[in-house]
Amino acid sequence: MQQLGQVRNAQARFVERKYIALLDKPVESAGELSFTAPDRMEMRTLRPKKQSLLLDGNRLTMEQDGRSRTVSLQSYPEVAAFVEGIRGTLAGDRQALERVYQVHLIGSAARWQLLLVPREAAMSRIISRIRIGGSQGEVLSVAYDHADGDRSEMQITPLRP
Repeated sequence: MQQLGQVRNAQARFVERKYIALLDKPVESAGELSFTAPDRMEMRTLRPKKQSLLLDGNRLTMEQDGRSRTVSLQSYPEVAAFVEGIRGTLAGDRQALERVYQVHLIGSAARWQLLLVPREAAMSRIISRIRIGGSQGEVLSVAYDHADGDRSEMQITPLRP
């Protein structure tokens, strides 16, 4: 967590596969991620369809098909809890994570996995757990196990300056 907290800026490419029970094969998307400590994250999906999510402080802005919508995370506590899992991890803020999740960290600095289990019933009806894997101060994978049995797995490739 300490190494993660030392990262002030990071950029990466991602490939995400969503496994949905109703579909024969996973839905795949790819794009770019960026993080600026302490609380700015952006996810730009480039394929199959361009869209972006920008989290800046407590505001989430979604853009797709030329339309933009901004919401306050305070209005959506389940989304806020979900976002806090990722943002807290990237910031290396274990206390923030423990407010929302049961936190289990296993492995070594060279290869670690963080398991986040929601504390609140409302959140656990959506996500049963989040698994984040990495090495040193880099996040290399994020997997969400949805309460309905679906899951998504994201592989992350850091871009180094």
